[in-house]
Amino acid sequence: MDTLNFGWEEWVALPDLGLPALKAKIDTGARTSALHANNIEVFGPASKPKVRFNVFPVAGMDTVDITCSAPIKDRREVTSSNGETELRYVIETPLAVGGQVWPIEVTLTDRSSMSARMLLGRQALQDHITITASEKRLQTELGYDVYHSPAMRKTAPKRSLRIAVLSREDNYSTRRLVEVGEARGHTVEVINTTRCYMAINAMAPEVHYDGKRLPRYDAVIPRIGASVTAYGTAVIRQFETTGTYCVNGSAGITASRDKLHAHQILAGKKIGMPTTAFAASPHDTANILGLVGSAPVIVKLLESTQGKGVVLAETKKAAESVIDAFRGLRANFLVQDFVKEAAGEDIRCLVVDGKVVASMKRTGAEGDFRSNLHRGGSAKSVRITKAERETAVRAARAFGLGTSGVDLLRSEAGPKVLEVNSSPGFEGIEKATGKDIVGLVYDMVEARVRPQAVRRRK
Repeated sequence: MDTLNFGWEEWVALPDLGLPALKAKIDTGARTSALHANNIEVFGPASKPKVRFNVFPVAGMDTVDITCSAPIKDRREVTSSNGETELRYVIETPLAVGGQVWPIEVTLTDRSSMSARMLLGRQALQDHITITASEKRLQTELGYDVYHSPAMRKTAPKRSLRIAVLSREDNYSTRRLVEVGEARGHTVEVINTTRCYMAINAMAPEVHYDGKRLPRYDAVIPRIGASVTAYGTAVIRQFETTGTYCVNGSAGITASRDKLHAHQILAGKKIGMPTTAFAASPHDTANILGLVGSAPVIVKLLESTQGKGVVLAETKKAAESVIDAFRGLRANFLVQDFVKEAAGEDIRCLVVDGKVVASMKRTGAEGDFRSNLHRGGSAKSVRITKAERETAVRAARAFGLGTSGVDLLRSEAGPKVLEVNSSPGFEGIEKATGKDIVGLVYDMVEARVRPQAVRRRK
């Protein structure tokens, strides 16, 4: 390495922590380097623990806040210059200064009373570094403006995240989310949605589980079943209140689960869908059938899932009988035009972060007009048209969903949206297309929660 001459203060960077500019005090009297850290929290397995913490890189300002994480190397007692001993977490991270980079050990502590956010001790100072104690900032000048630069988001490093998967089921999708997340170095915890309970208050909203307050998560991936939509979305709203990034928001999940509400949203965005009618009064049965058109028609419960509660009425008389039966059960339903040319097939488009990342054609079991894989249907990868791709993306965007399954019918009038699923299964489409869909979900999560300057409200 080339010789570096340090003054008593220098601009440095910790690139792996997403800290491109820090003022560090050089202190040869201290053995260990120290970094100002707030909200220090341990996470991950006991065999490979990690630590997450917040750094306010600009002294005297808490409006710029960077969340960092790193593996824990050690925990040791450190004695400060005033003689106080403190047990601190120790991490190892590269230090960048003067165009050179080398690894150093750093302890995490509260330096809020210090003007320098970082202290460089003897262990961090290599043999090729000379110190001129009467000077300061002899190396390249940096600046805090970098924290407000749009480029920071793109260049920020990936870090270990703490992620919650809200799920009550040990199925393929849940297991894949854990498997892929942990393979990327993240800590993924599966939380039973209905076991969560909430402290709702203005100053410190919290989510509790098994008698303990849940920690701060970098992201929440909801896998909310239809039977617990109301409670599940309440839990998600609570996470949203605490500022946690949720892959799918509570409002989008709620709207997508209500078939009537969902079709009203699609209609409002002028997105193609089968002609749909809804009425409450038994006196309007003939009228809603007339709005949809001639039989056959589809009669569908508003909260139907996986093809359950969906009936094909092949004649007007059959439709009236089904409607009377549903009304007798006091069930809410809607009536839709049956797209004959679809011939028991639909297209499932998996939309992640505003892009169709995979698509498959689902064909119903013999004699069944429903193409759901849960009902014995089959699936194979399919190439979709530009119009189908655009329709799927617009539908997902209409609900504000980061990840969704958009079901389309191929009609003579163009693609028609049947449903927008806010908790799409990954098994069928990953096996049909051979694509790592869950990996793409994590690409989105990592991009959303990279270290970046967060301007806090004063």
